Amino acid sequence: MAIARVGIIGSGIMGSGIAETASTNGFEVILRSRSQDSADATLAALEKSLNKQVERGKKTEEERDAALGRVTGTSDLEALAGCDLVIESVVEDLAIKKDLFAQLDKITGDDAILATNTSTLPVIEMAMQTARPDKVCGIHFFNPAPVMSLVEVVRPLTASDATIEAARQFAEACGKTPVEVKDQAGFIVNALLFPYLNNAIRLYEQGVATIADIDAAMKGGCGFPMGPFALLDLVGLDTSLAILDALYDEFRDPNYAAMPLLRRMVTANQLGRKTGQGFLDYRK
Repeated sequence: MAIARVGIIGSGIMGSGIAETASTNGFEVILRSRSQDSADATLAALEKSLNKQVERGKKTEEERDAALGRVTGTSDLEALAGCDLVIESVVEDLAIKKDLFAQLDKITGDDAILATNTSTLPVIEMAMQTARPDKVCGIHFFNPAPVMSLVEVVRPLTASDATIEAARQFAEACGKTPVEVKDQAGFIVNALLFPYLNNAIRLYEQGVATIADIDAAMKGGCGFPMGPFALLDLVGLDTSLAILDALYDEFRDPNYAAMPLLRRMVTANQLGRKTGQGFLDYRK
């Protein structure tokens, strides 16, 4: 099917990033947030991001204006009724996502594809809340969505070939490299990444090295663009904990058992960049 109008639910970092990616690549975007104020704030942040790209010579003023003209912010879920594709990017809570998919199934047209940007939760659980499980899949962008080139297209057992192909074509039209993966916790990237991040916390808890030295070692020794603790703070420690818990629930592998320090930091609301403090301090 041809995708022209894309609905995005969630005005956080990922939702706004996907909105920017889609709008700058020619798609009409309806961005739905829980309140009109937060939707308007996201549109203001999008304009600021595009202005910076104009200043750096990466976009023309005409391209910026065209992209902004393709985005509408709303707090009304019903505004997504005419979308060809809806991508949810709300909190990583399966119960919340399942309820949202049940609502979207009633609101959107029968041919619309419903997708989740979940990084690890079972897509099949969301698909079975609808009367169109063949038209539900995962379209997992990475943070920051406008910059990162990868998109994981997640195929639950119920998804049709046409749905997966449409998702792949959408990702490619956004300038991304799609990879297809079956509906298994963690998909490709997080299944490999989070044992590494969790074991970095283990090394620190065991007193093997400081946070700064572990980050420096992985950057200098493995050529990674950032160390594990800087990456955990960027992802968000609450999101990281949710991913590890989902991986452990599915596989019962000790490598996925979240380290106690991570769980305590989440309880203390030390979540990384978004709260100003995580493994590193961003309040300076």
